[in-house]
Amino acid sequence: MALTAKLQARQTQNLTMTPQLVQSIKLLRMNHAELIKYIEEEMERNPLLEVAEPDAGERRSQTSDNDGKREDSAHASEVSLELDTSRHSLEESLGTSLENAFDWESSGHETSPYSPSQPSASQTGTDFSVGSEDAADLEAFIAGELTLKDHLQEQLALCRCDVLVRLAANEIIDNLDEDGYCRRPLLEMAKERDLDVSVFEEALKLLQGLDPTGIAARDLAECLSLQLKERNRLDPAMAALLENLDLLAQRDYKALCRICGIDLDDLLDMVDEIKALDPRPARAFDHSPIQNVAPDVLVTERADGSFGIELNLETMPRLLVNQTYRSEVRRNARGEQEKAFFTDCLQNATWLIRSLEQRAQTILKVMTEIVRHQDGFFAYGVTHLKPLSLKQVAEVTGLHESTVSRVTSNKYVLTNRGLFELKFFFTASINATEGDEAHSAEAVRQRIRHLIDHESAHKVLSDDAIVAALKSGGIDIARRTVAKYREAMNITSSVQRRREKRAILSRT
Repeated sequence: MALTAKLQARQTQNLTMTPQLVQSIKLLRMNHAELIKYIEEEMERNPLLEVAEPDAGERRSQTSDNDGKREDSAHASEVSLELDTSRHSLEESLGTSLENAFDWESSGHETSPYSPSQPSASQTGTDFSVGSEDAADLEAFIAGELTLKDHLQEQLALCRCDVLVRLAANEIIDNLDEDGYCRRPLLEMAKERDLDVSVFEEALKLLQGLDPTGIAARDLAECLSLQLKERNRLDPAMAALLENLDLLAQRDYKALCRICGIDLDDLLDMVDEIKALDPRPARAFDHSPIQNVAPDVLVTERADGSFGIELNLETMPRLLVNQTYRSEVRRNARGEQEKAFFTDCLQNATWLIRSLEQRAQTILKVMTEIVRHQDGFFAYGVTHLKPLSLKQVAEVTGLHESTVSRVTSNKYVLTNRGLFELKFFFTASINATEGDEAHSAEAVRQRIRHLIDHESAHKVLSDDAIVAALKSGGIDIARRTVAKYREAMNITSSVQRRREKRAILSRT
């Protein structure tokens, strides 16, 4: 069979994503910090872009009525949403969460008692005199923060010890975790350095005598024992208590009294001493930056019971094309390469401005539907939160579910009830007992917390009792679901709560 060449007409259909579409999706997914960083990078690459300074009364938003209809304009200046909501005569109050008796953060020890000191210029031998090469780094030096490694090595340099012990101590310092614990086995480090394990044991003992107290401990019990030993409070009863921290976490005070050989009052005093210690001795040296959360949308309640929605101008920068510079460049452009670069910059700037405007409109559209659906939450609180899914919002707004998911990820709204992530308003549905309207999973969790917070010491509610109470309130829920929600809120079981409350009653 002979091979011949011939022409054929074929029609195909492909779905491709243009660079502009990829950019729009990327912008929609970004949070405030990422968006600002991206815009700054684009402004460095594109000389035609500039940030417009907002006027005093200018608001970059759109208007919405109760039917969700928006009036679009080329220069939209105001955004508002009015939702008429009827007030219920009775407002439900939310109870406060039960504090965990063994919660270190709630024990009043929020920060470590040790404050790292900054090294002086004389200690480092750095010359900051005028005219020196290091004079320009003075500001960076003063703003520098002392790390845990530097703090320990400064103290280690003043210790008199063998060279091998000093080498092993530096190896242990390099293997400390963010809490200051030495989790890696000493035998493993000794084999890696080809040293005897006794050298590392001596180095560990040396490090445990440095500041902060409790550093280089291998577990929580050893960390607490080091701090108690410094306070001269490590007696046999306290040592026995530290060996049974698992029973303390379970609030099994009866078993602890028997093991330690003390009565309940002495045991509770010892527990108070332990709660005053620092389980994370390296906490003061944690200099990780704090990320501030800025709201993308603002929801305000008006006097007539309606709600106003507007974009936060601080998180929605408005970009413009510098027309003066554009005219100057167009007039002085010479050669095809300069003209091509100018055209490319203009197209990219125009598309970026359009993408940012589309991003703002999409966020407004999604938030409008969220407020419309969750108006009970904004008026009366979390107990009136309704079940909501991405699919429901996508069907009403005409967007795809993936688009709604991108809009609600890492976006925050500031309301009269606090700052919430948009994902907070999307909760699962729990059926009602008599075919009524379904309940939100978040609202059910708050009811469980409310029931537990208001239980008495003589009648601690079990999971079955909570199920019965919820069913009497019209919520059809299983016992395992109640247990799952309770554990997710860090609430102990009824047995542990009963032990704790009885111990408190007997003490008072």
